Amino acid sequence: MSMQDITSKTSQLSVSEHVVYVNETTGSDATGHGTVDAPFATALAAVTLIGNMPEEKQEAFKVMVQKTGEEAYAEITASALKKARKAHKDAANKARRAAEQAERQQAQGEAKRMEEQRRLEESSKVELTEDASLPAAKKIRIQDAEAHRGQRVKVFGWVHRQRVQGRDMMFVVLRDGTGFLQCVLTDRLCHTRDALALTAETTVCVYGVISAVPEGKSAPGGHELAADYWEVVGRAPGGDDAISNRVSEGADPSILLQQRHLVIRGEKAAAVLKVRAHVMRAFRAHFDAAGYFEVTPPCMVQTQVEGGSTLFEFDYYGEPAYLTQSSQLYLETCLPSMGAVYTLAESYRAEKSHTRRHLSEYTHCEAEIPFISFEDLLDGIEHMVKDVVARVWAEPETRAMIKQLNPEFEPPTEPFVRMRYEDAIVWLNEHGVNHEDGSPYVFGEDIPEAPERAMTDVIGKPILLTHFPGPIKAFYMPATKEDPRVTESVDLLMPGVGEIVGGSMRIWDHDELVAAYAREGLDTAPYYWYLDQRKYGSCPHGGFGLGVERFLAWLLNRFSVRECCLYPRFVDRCQP
Repeated sequence: MSMQDITSKTSQLSVSEHVVYVNETTGSDATGHGTVDAPFATALAAVTLIGNMPEEKQEAFKVMVQKTGEEAYAEITASALKKARKAHKDAANKARRAAEQAERQQAQGEAKRMEEQRRLEESSKVELTEDASLPAAKKIRIQDAEAHRGQRVKVFGWVHRQRVQGRDMMFVVLRDGTGFLQCVLTDRLCHTRDALALTAETTVCVYGVISAVPEGKSAPGGHELAADYWEVVGRAPGGDDAISNRVSEGADPSILLQQRHLVIRGEKAAAVLKVRAHVMRAFRAHFDAAGYFEVTPPCMVQTQVEGGSTLFEFDYYGEPAYLTQSSQLYLETCLPSMGAVYTLAESYRAEKSHTRRHLSEYTHCEAEIPFISFEDLLDGIEHMVKDVVARVWAEPETRAMIKQLNPEFEPPTEPFVRMRYEDAIVWLNEHGVNHEDGSPYVFGEDIPEAPERAMTDVIGKPILLTHFPGPIKAFYMPATKEDPRVTESVDLLMPGVGEIVGGSMRIWDHDELVAAYAREGLDTAPYYWYLDQRKYGSCPHGGFGLGVERFLAWLLNRFSVRECCLYPRFVDRCQP
């Protein structure tokens, strides 16, 4: 109790009675005063009240207790009084120690504040100037540091992390997008106001000589820069607005998405984006080596490819138009003039799905190839995936980032499993993978994401799942000659992710394609240009589309494709 509480409660007591009342049934330590009308609930409260009175008054008071189930008050027993006094003494000692500790901490905090203030005042008198007698510093990027060991250089970057060692040494790790570099600041370089107030994400320029770190020590790249001069370029806030308070690894996903512009400064997020850049380059190198031409189809269209329910519609100068679901149809028009073609472009699906593998905007790697068979198509998809992985794996920097993010990854070397759709239905039934209501999957049903991924994860290898029934696939996919129920179609399934590629042969007969439009209830007029491909010298051809974010989720073992693009777009998320 506070002294104010004690004074208030003491004033309520009967001076003539000199009694403090405790009623274990109706009393209250919080609102009681120790009177017969407002008793306490415990003997400890009574003893505490008496114990905080002047000593000359304490002996005059006694404690009367009415125990639960009893009808009258009786004086507290000696043992109960002794126990209550001990508890009061222990609580008093604990409170005293807590007060002393708080006082010490306050004194220490004040001393620290005064010392920091003194150092700041002193630091304002320290001015750094570059030593003109030193060799001119060469501006380099961090990735070039090893090639410039032993030379005086200057490096620009962001403060990634820092560590102060005593009064006369600081270790500052810089980040410039090409790598990380540890800089060592000593003596006067640590005494400036900028040094004392340095915060993460501040941009700086550091001058000095790069040397290999001493044996037994470690630093990024195996070297460090011994600074002889440095300056702040742009300050970053500290305190409540420090970046560590804006984003942290364990923060709610919605916060991390809202602060994505800061999240991508982190090592993992940056590594994902860098690997993505290298993967995009590897796809282009793969297609270039195979003699494909890259084309850039329009993203504003007036036709559908994958069904009208997932179209993003907008007004195009008074006419309805859509964001493209796929560039496939446009790629097919290039076959007669360019041969095999591909594109790396954005596709859009207005699919209200919250799964970890769906985005409303994603990077689509699509290709179309003339004069091929279905087996050629399957071989080409498998070769592409293996070749792209081999290309990024052969780059030491990219390989290191892949191992950082997915330590267990090894490039696929064995042939991909080839499984027909009807065999997948059998597999699901044999392994007890059923609908939520317990019923088995049957031929003709689309296999949802969860059972598809379950099968892929159990098999543990890439699967080229082929020959899907026509009704569950796109209108342009041709039926097989041996079984008209199924199409020459394929999905590539990867462990941990599921489908990353969808492909097929394309209907190349004019009349058959017109019939397919009729089955789907589509007006052929907007597709006149697509039908003309079958009119002016058609040929057997096929193609596929690969979701780059899904490919990255598999390669880097990311839980969601949202981690594999710069600013993910999905249901209810269109910023920053």
